[in-house]
Amino acid sequence: MSHEPQEDQFHSRIDWRLWRQVLAHARPHKRLVRPLAVAAVVVALVDGSFALVTRGAIDTVLEQGTASSIGGYIAAYVALALALSVGVWVFIKMAGGVSNHVSHDIRRAGFARLQELEFAYFDHRPVGWLISRLTSDCDKLARIIAWGILDCLWAICLVVVIAVVLLVMDWRLALVTLTVVPPLLVISAWFQKRMLLSARETRKYNSIITASFTEALAGMRTTKTLVREKENLSEFSRLADSMFDVSLLNARQSALYVPVVLTLGSIASGLALWYGGASVMADRVSLGTLIAFLFYAGQFFHPIHQIAHVMVQMQGAQAAGERVLGLLATEPKIKDSLVVEQRIRARAAASTPDDGLAADGYPRTIRTIEFRDVGFSYDGAAKVLEGFNLEVHAGQMVALVGPSGGGKTTIVNLASRFYEPTAGRILLDGVDYRERSLSWLQSNLGIVLQQPHLFAGSVRENIRYGRLEATDAEVEHAARLVNAHDFISGLEKGYDTDVGEGGSRLSTGQKQLVSFARAILADPQIFVMDEATSSIDTETEQLIQKALRSVFAGRISFVIAHRLSTIRSADLILVIQKGRIEEAGTHAELMRRRGHYHDLYTNQFRGERERAALEEQAAIASSSS
Repeated sequence: MSHEPQEDQFHSRIDWRLWRQVLAHARPHKRLVRPLAVAAVVVALVDGSFALVTRGAIDTVLEQGTASSIGGYIAAYVALALALSVGVWVFIKMAGGVSNHVSHDIRRAGFARLQELEFAYFDHRPVGWLISRLTSDCDKLARIIAWGILDCLWAICLVVVIAVVLLVMDWRLALVTLTVVPPLLVISAWFQKRMLLSARETRKYNSIITASFTEALAGMRTTKTLVREKENLSEFSRLADSMFDVSLLNARQSALYVPVVLTLGSIASGLALWYGGASVMADRVSLGTLIAFLFYAGQFFHPIHQIAHVMVQMQGAQAAGERVLGLLATEPKIKDSLVVEQRIRARAAASTPDDGLAADGYPRTIRTIEFRDVGFSYDGAAKVLEGFNLEVHAGQMVALVGPSGGGKTTIVNLASRFYEPTAGRILLDGVDYRERSLSWLQSNLGIVLQQPHLFAGSVRENIRYGRLEATDAEVEHAARLVNAHDFISGLEKGYDTDVGEGGSRLSTGQKQLVSFARAILADPQIFVMDEATSSIDTETEQLIQKALRSVFAGRISFVIAHRLSTIRSADLILVIQKGRIEEAGTHAELMRRRGHYHDLYTNQFRGERERAALEEQAAIASSSS
């Protein structure tokens, strides 16, 4: 199977504008960032002071002999060591706090944005691919914000301190020592682009592998029933091999870059020793100064090495940053317009009493839904609906039947505003539903799908998911309305029985009844059944059939049906073919016309009778034997 999701656009070099956006997530935690920055500067100043103390001690002994007092230098060493310990403790504590807080904030913001995005966003993005953004990408970004920026600040301060001290002590020797800096900048620029691209590929394959894991675990039963274990392993091995290749390339680039920096540092120390030794012999500099230079020459490239290491991390984390910020910056294509938002704010500020109006100022009750010349396309090319017209009133049940791919699910998705028309309009009581509050509309939906999804927890918690503030009595009342109370009462702990992950401890029919109860508890004005009875047994279907009269009363109802026996009582049956209404009418009217619906119903009814006869014959043969 293909695991190539829709990818974002990446930059081929470090994007400082992006990193400014990333760092903005640390601003709310200034109480941690400020002492962190101060500690980094203090540690850099302390690190740069040890060589000066050493220089003073050596020159003092050479000038005054072994009888000279160096107690002051010893005290300075002790004070510097204590200051270094305190500074390191502060920035470890603060950096840990910044990392955890930023990771929490980014992950929460990312999850919140996923809740806002429309269905179309998830059409080409596997679950595992999105999970990697909220887990590994967020963690990588949080670490670089705290620890990477800390190391970079410390290193830059130390480089500046050392450069200034070297120039003050002897500017000629300092220039000789620092001649390796221009080659270092050129080499860093060369490596930067290559390491960033390989890091991006690594993050890409990490996301694809996570998506593959998720899909494989979700479809494990299907894999085993089709005996596809070897093929799955082969497909996954190809992904793992690609991940290995790009990861190894990135590791090789990093492994080559760091030794180059260290080599340049060694060259700088050699230059300092060569030129400084000659200067000592000529009495132009003191021995203490030369030793300090040698110490600084070696120490100078340690923070540069650290900066290089941070740059490598930033190049790897930039791919994660682009992914996470790309998610956070993704604007929902289906959302309230500015005009609707203004009406909602104005009404909220007015604090008006309950006057039967919704949050957007329009009537709270939905009396009609009208599709007016609606057209729709998922990809902008192939039209799923074209010139579709329909008007449904409260209390009506509209059934949609027809071949797969004809547009039935698209119609209810458009009515629910999970997608929006690409042509025409959908009106609620004569008002374009894009002028109504999206949250208000979707809070008035009750949807039961072909494959019901239950969350880990009790039966009661799953039903209450439709309205969290509902009382136990209301939960049980909803269960009674859909004829689910009897089977729930028969469970080990009744309504407090754990359903297992995804409802694994319940049968498909039981899960369907629970999902019906959950939908009806929300008291929706629009009720949708999308093939809700196609995968359940006859007994459960009969229970649902009995419940439909009370469930649909006073509501606008859409039923996509595979079993045509469930829609015989529908007020209007639409046969949908290629995005258009081929036939429309009640069951009796369509049967009299002897058209497409008549053929569908007759063939299905004949098939059910034949299956029933075969089952009866099998039962008789079993009892006689």
